[in-house]
Amino acid sequence: MAWSSGRTWWQRLAPWLGLASVVVLADQLTKIVIERKFDFGEVHPVTGFFNLVLTYNKGAAFSFLANASGWQARFFTVIGIAASIFILYLLARHGTQRLFAFALALILGGAVGNVIDRLLHGHVIDFLDFHWRGWHWPAFNLADSAIVCGAALLILDELLRVRKSK
Repeated sequence: MAWSSGRTWWQRLAPWLGLASVVVLADQLTKIVIERKFDFGEVHPVTGFFNLVLTYNKGAAFSFLANASGWQARFFTVIGIAASIFILYLLARHGTQRLFAFALALILGGAVGNVIDRLLHGHVIDFLDFHWRGWHWPAFNLADSAIVCGAALLILDELLRVRKSK
């Protein structure tokens, strides 16, 4: 089945699945290394504003619903899987739109990385801790970083699309 570009859905999807796979692999490898080298809560200062620390997040962004009774892990897993399926559809449909597809592939890789954590551990492994003058940003991981970068690129893509249409 080919949509408007003349390329098959697989030709549009394949490069972006490769990028998403690299994100998942990097995310999972860094989490494995951190879990093997650190005890829970152990902090290793790297710079004056950055630490490595092993922590677990049973919730979503900023530990949203982390203290709920346990249903949230299944809920966020289902949301991550549903989002991934929708992103696959969008990539198959719009895989020739490079910036849009690049952004979606980053989000897909991040979503899958965190879904893997929830399925294997019941929580997401976080380890990147940025701080400034006593204020700490919530710890996060490479999957979260890919999702945020992808979201920023989606905004940029839309701004460029609007500008081009004027």
